[in-house]
Amino acid sequence: MLKRLEGLEARYNELNDLLIKPEVISDQKKFRELSREHAHLARGVKLLGQYRKALDDLEQTEELMAGDDAELKALAEMEAQELQETIASLEDDIPFFLIPPDPNEGKNVIVEIRAGTGGDESALFAADLFRMYSHYAEDNKIKVDVLNSHDTGLGGYKEIVFSLEGKGAYDHFRYEMGTHRVQRVPETESSGRIHTSAATVAVLVEAEEQDVEILDNDLRVDLFRSSGPGGQSVNTTDSAVRITHLPSGLVVTCQDEKSQHKNKARAMKVLRARLWEQMEMERQQEITSERRSQIGSGDRSGRIRTYNFPENRVTDHRIKLTLHKLDVVMQGQMSELVEALDNDRRKKLLAEMSAAQR
Repeated sequence: MLKRLEGLEARYNELNDLLIKPEVISDQKKFRELSREHAHLARGVKLLGQYRKALDDLEQTEELMAGDDAELKALAEMEAQELQETIASLEDDIPFFLIPPDPNEGKNVIVEIRAGTGGDESALFAADLFRMYSHYAEDNKIKVDVLNSHDTGLGGYKEIVFSLEGKGAYDHFRYEMGTHRVQRVPETESSGRIHTSAATVAVLVEAEEQDVEILDNDLRVDLFRSSGPGGQSVNTTDSAVRITHLPSGLVVTCQDEKSQHKNKARAMKVLRARLWEQMEMERQQEITSERRSQIGSGDRSGRIRTYNFPENRVTDHRIKLTLHKLDVVMQGQMSELVEALDNDRRKKLLAEMSAAQR
């Protein structure tokens, strides 16, 4: 393992030189890709330095343990135990940096939440998911910007689309794609019967303009008057924008802003992300089904999580993790879920890499 890590350290040093070359700096796409790889390796190189130091310290401590001074020997034994624990912890963490960085690491994302089965209760749950994500994003200093929404007038959403911008946006929200099921007693249920409903979540990587080519001739842009609640002028001018991408048939609507130009810019951002997702799905079709199951196929239909309010329970079905603190999770404290999912993904990738090397 140490030899392979030293190879990564050599690559890190190579990137240090590449990232200051004018021809790399002038190529924005290449510079971003190399910068992401550099940031990924930097954490591994730091841990490698700590690992080497701990090994050296342990060697010196073991020399002291071999001496005749009983008091010094006892202190050295205590220090050796601490160093061994540190080394063991580092040996658990360091291998993860052998995994190549995800090309989407560090990118912003666009999240789409849609009410599913369950009528008004499903729409209310969609609003609950949006609030949960908003709190989690705020705690992690990630900016939330609503791009489009269709509310029910009862506090729920048929659909809400929003962008998440900031460090770690993709890393924090990458595991939310799929069907979220809720089990609870609706406020309108007089008999106290538990209802089951669902909402679907899509997480789209925000693509750069140079990543996806969109020709003006491929677009049909329609303007119309916004519907639903809105601020001054929102419902009195033709500011809402519907963009149809003719080659793919994708349709994006934005109406939350008063400005037609702002709505168009937001709609283009969503369209670009959806086209990028299509391209990614096509690329994933070339990957084996086993590999797709480990990195995520992008399938939105699979049930990923159940939120049971009467039992204060949330269960993530992908990793069979159950937490009896749903009230806390719904306030945006999702770190335990996200970390468990991330650890599971990395362990599977490490196992796959090890199997390939045999």
